[in-house]
Formats: sequence, structure tokens, C-alpha cells
Amino acid sequence: DISAEYYNYVQQTLRMRNLRQALNLSRERLRIVEARYQIGSLSRLDLQQARVDFNADSSQLIQQYEVLHSSRILLNEMMGTGNVEQHFMAADTTISFDPMLSKPALYDNMMKVNTALLLTEKNKVLSELDLKTLQSQNYPYLRLNGGYGFTHYDYTKGNFDKQRTWGPTVGVTLGFTIFDGFNRSREQKNARIRIDNRELQVERQKLMLQSDFANMWLAYQNNIQLTNLEKESLENAQINYEIAMDRYKLGDLSGILLREAQVSLLQAEQRLLTAQYRTKLYEISLLQISGRIGEYLSTH
Repeated sequence: DISAEYYNYVQQTLRMRNLRQALNLSRERLRIVEARYQIGSLSRLDLQQARVDFNADSSQLIQQYEVLHSSRILLNEMMGTGNVEQHFMAADTTISFDPMLSKPALYDNMMKVNTALLLTEKNKVLSELDLKTLQSQNYPYLRLNGGYGFTHYDYTKGNFDKQRTWGPTVGVTLGFTIFDGFNRSREQKNARIRIDNRELQVERQKLMLQSDFANMWLAYQNNIQLTNLEKESLENAQINYEIAMDRYKLGDLSGILLREAQVSLLQAEQRLLTAQYRTKLYEISLLQISGRIGEYLSTH
């Protein structure tokens, strides 16, 4: 699905931004450690650890670039741009979603326009028409015949040697099938069975749609709550890192504890992105199953 892959590309772009910020934080820490090492206030072990962490963040950034590049290639392929490596900028800089989607409106629309459900209902109607056609054979039938022709008679004896007639002919046939070896009864019985089967298919399709919709809606609501929770966690992680950096600059905090605060900040950022992306996917799924995805795409 193009819309899902597009938001995956947005997600990977934002992950790249977070990793760049994390690398900048590691670069600042390394700068501080190198300065303190030069004046002898920190050991070589502190310097080496800062370099290890800086290299680890650099490695993550390089790997993320590969992930982002793969997503861009796939998106270009799905859009048929002709150049899978074509660079572009996503219009969205965040992953936003509509927390005010109406569950009743989505459900009602799904039951009205879902293609699979409409197809099973149409098949049931066709089976009912087949039965009516077969039942019509139970009644007398009236056939009207008509035509237009020319007739020529040639007599060898008699008063008239030749006779010609031309013009329309009309006829009416009234009939009734008395016995056909129980074929009608058997065919009508089979037609009723087909109608029952079609009815079961309609009900199964409705139940399947209701089940899918219920699961999607629950997951959508849960991920909205999770997103709000991760936003709060990110705010706390940012405050925690700022406090840790201030203490580190004063020499009141070790490099290891500063690194822990930095990692916690990055993890909170990435968890928030994951929650936002999953929420967006469920929103798209709800719009698809309810037949409103076209309306959504035309306005985004």
C-alpha cells in the first residue's frame, strides 16, 4: 500500500533526524572529554569510552541511511516514477492522525460500500432471480407467434393454374407442462439450496467485517493512548538528559550515567515514532475497510 509505505518513509526520515541529534550529543560529550583529558581531569578510559559511544552512534546513523534509502526505492517503485533512486522530500514532517474518527460513521459506511460484502449480496440476489425463473415454469405459458411470408401454389389441373398469397401470419399457443420427470422440482430445490448458501456467505462476510473492524478500532484506540504515553515519556527523558548534561559539565556526573540518559532519550524518541506510525497504519486500515480511503487521499 502506497500510503502505508509513504508514512514508513516519513518515519524513517524522522528516525534519521533523531539519530543525527544523538550523534551531535555524543560529539559534544567527546569534545568535553577531550578537553578535560588534555588538562588531566579525566582518564584515558573516559576518553576511549566517549569515542566508542560516538562511533556507535555514527554506525547507527549509517545503518539508518540504508533503511531510509531502501524505503525511498520501494516508494518510487510503487509510484512508478521511472527512476527508483529519485530523491524527494516528504510533504509531512510529522506523523499525525485524526483522533476524532467516528466509529459509528466508519462502521455504517463499511456495511454500505464494502466491495466483498456487496459482491456476496449481489450473488444472493442473482440466485433468487434464478429461482423465480424456475418457478415460472410451474404456471401455464402463452406464446405469441408472428411472421410475414409469401406462398406460391402451381396447379396442373383445376379451375386455377396458380395461386399466390402473401402477408403477415399470427398465432397463439397456450400450454402447460404436466410432467417432466421431476426435473423442475429438483432444479428448484437446488436453487433454494444455492440461496441458502449465498445467505450464509453474506452472514459470514458480515461477521468477518465486523470482527476485522472491531480489532482495528481497538488497536487504533490503544495506539492513540500509547502515543500519548510516549509523548509524556519523551518529555521526561528530555528533562532528564538536560539535568544530566548540566551535572556532567559541572563534573558531578560520570560519562556512563550521561550516556544512559542519552540512550534513554533516543529510545523514547524512537518509541514515540513507532507508536505514531502504528496509529497511522490502523487509521489507514479503518479508512480502507470503510471505503473512505479515496476521500482521505484526495485531501492529503
